[in-house]
Formats: sequence, C-alpha cells, structure tokens
Amino acid sequence: MTDRIPVSLSDEDIAAVRSWVIHEDASVIAFNKPSGLSSQGGRIKAHTLDDLLWAFARSNGKRPDLIHRLDRDTSGVILAAKTKPAAGFLGKALQAKKLSKTYLALVAAAPEPREGLIDAALLRQEIGRESYMRVVAPDTPGAQLSQSRYRTLAATEEGALIELSPLTGRMHQLRVHMAHIGRPLAGDQRYGGALTLAGRAAPRLMLHAATLTFPHPDGGRVTVEAPLPADFVALKAAAGL
Repeated sequence: MTDRIPVSLSDEDIAAVRSWVIHEDASVIAFNKPSGLSSQGGRIKAHTLDDLLWAFARSNGKRPDLIHRLDRDTSGVILAAKTKPAAGFLGKALQAKKLSKTYLALVAAAPEPREGLIDAALLRQEIGRESYMRVVAPDTPGAQLSQSRYRTLAATEEGALIELSPLTGRMHQLRVHMAHIGRPLAGDQRYGGALTLAGRAAPRLMLHAATLTFPHPDGGRVTVEAPLPADFVALKAAAGL
C-alpha cells in the first residue's frame, strides 16, 4: 500500500516480524510488538516496526501501513492496514476515538483510591534532543486536555498490577498520568519510576498494550489481545501478582 523505497530485511528480520502476528485478515494485521522496538522513525539506527512491514509486501510493491504508534519501550498490540481503503477507514476511526485500548502496568504500590479517572492536561516540552510531557493547568498555552482511567487488578506488599485505559491519545500520557498520582510505572526512568520491583531489576518500562478493540473495515468490531511478554510475567510473579 505504501510507495516508499523498500527496506532490505534479513531472513531473521522476516521470521521475527511474522512471529509477532496475533491477528490477520484481508484488511488488517495486528502485531504483539516487543519492547525496545520503535514503531516508526526515531534516532536509533535500527529497523523499526514500520520498516519490518516490508516483509508483508505484495507483488505490486504495496505493503501494510501502521494505523497508530506505541512508545519504543512499550510492548503489545499495534495495528496496521493492508489496503488503502482499510487505512482510510481506520484512520478516520482513530480520529473519532473509536479505537479502545487497554494497557497493563506494574507499579510499586496500589494507588489510592484503587481506581479512578485522571484528568490532567499535558504540555509537550523539548529538552535537548528528547521530548517530554508534563502536567500543567488546562489554560496553559499549548496544553492538551488528557484523560486516563485506571483500575487496580491486584496488589501485594511488593507491588501492584494496574489496568489503564487512555481516553485521549497524548504522547506518554499513561506514564505521566500515573507519575502525577504518585505511582510512576516500574522501569520508567524518564518519569521517576523505580528501577526495581520486588527486589528484582525492572528490565524496561513495564507497560504492555494488552487489548485493542476497533471497528473493522468489513463491519462489526474486533478485539485483539496481546499476551504478556516473559519479562513482564516474571516481574509480576516476583511481586506475587
């Protein structure tokens, strides 16, 4: 579907991206993206998921296009369109907020109250070559209204498993909102998260896009679920969750 210059991929690259497929039909393809892989762009000189989509190029040179992004260190479900009509349909659905996303995260302790709505405007800032978001007053010039729901699924003295649902789609939204209520995500160095949990190192940002529900171009709604990666499962178990 894209007319860009094809990217040369190794057999290992192709096998890897194909192994991440968790849903595929004539119009869409969904992946369980690993942590550490950029969705698109970025300064790191390595293949992105967008590059790896050339593994699915058709004989006419067209290939799928990503519909949305995940942070590089966030794992989980991400969706691509296989045809131009599907891309247009899903792009409009995304703008109309018809895609519903649920994330799982690990934090050092359960928030109080155990569930609720975080309504906190965010402002993007550039510090050196890095982009950050911070909570600001809603009337701050450039502020973006942002809302996230959270729910504690399990908690022990060692940590808590939190379900997160973004109602808006701002950069780093869930990470900043959880830090704002005093519960930064484990492994989130940028926003103050602890680098250990339950006496073990948090190997990366412990945030996983678990489910995505979207209106399908061919009708109805589809829910895709991405299984938890091994590092998340291990740290969750270490905390007794």
